[in-house]
Amino acid sequence: MQASEVPRAVAAARSTASSLGLTVDDALVLHDSNKLTLRLLPCDVLARVAPVAQQVARFEIELAQRLAESGCPVAALEPRVEPRVHEHDDFVVTLWTYHEPVTSREVPPADYAHALERLHAGMRELDVPTPHFTDRVEQARQLVANRDRTPALADADRELLGDTLRSLGRAIGERGGAEQLLHGEPHPGNVLTTEDGLLFIDLETCCRGPVEFDLAHTPEEVGEHYPDVDQDMLRECRLLVPAMVTAWRWDRDDQLPDGRRLGTEWLGRIRAALGR
Repeated sequence: MQASEVPRAVAAARSTASSLGLTVDDALVLHDSNKLTLRLLPCDVLARVAPVAQQVARFEIELAQRLAESGCPVAALEPRVEPRVHEHDDFVVTLWTYHEPVTSREVPPADYAHALERLHAGMRELDVPTPHFTDRVEQARQLVANRDRTPALADADRELLGDTLRSLGRAIGERGGAEQLLHGEPHPGNVLTTEDGLLFIDLETCCRGPVEFDLAHTPEEVGEHYPDVDQDMLRECRLLVPAMVTAWRWDRDDQLPDGRRLGTEWLGRIRAALGR
């Protein structure tokens, strides 16, 4: 989120929660990306705030409710208020249960795989309209092809990323394996380690595709514990996903801290993996 918008976003979250009868004396910023994530105190509520024009909050709330009802490991909405999207000062605000993280232990790969398997099982039961994973690949490819959006990307790197996204996206899409609703980005940053076990957050990236696409976002050891994985497809997805993420790091509007350095580092890894 643009730095100039943060104070207004915080004010929108505080005002929304207060209007619903929750006591708010302070707001701690937990994460700042395309949306702002806050811990409101002393009511101890997690607020997620995004500009109205950039949000898919209604979809995320409805999906989170349905997954929670089926026992899937997802973060819960705040039970003291109505589960809906609130609008205030050109922002949308959603309120969630604050889950105290457990940071003293690493997540065993088998536990990570089991939690993701449970999430996928619940998602297979849902019929909701979502993009196909190849739509997201194409968005990344178009970003790379747009020199105005990615002015700092060198020609050789632009060609490398464009070719990788095009060829792998097509190859994986043409394999014809089973597809289903996916989280879209179940990487460690979207997994909470809590006393109640692992919980997945940030459902706005949901798409349809093979489970191997989701597994490609997780540490490599996780794929060894997930049942019935197409290892060839997983290897292709583990190259496709970094290519997509690298493309986003070269977006002129990308605000990830240290994003350009990461983009350069990941370009080197992709080049090495392809033998180029």
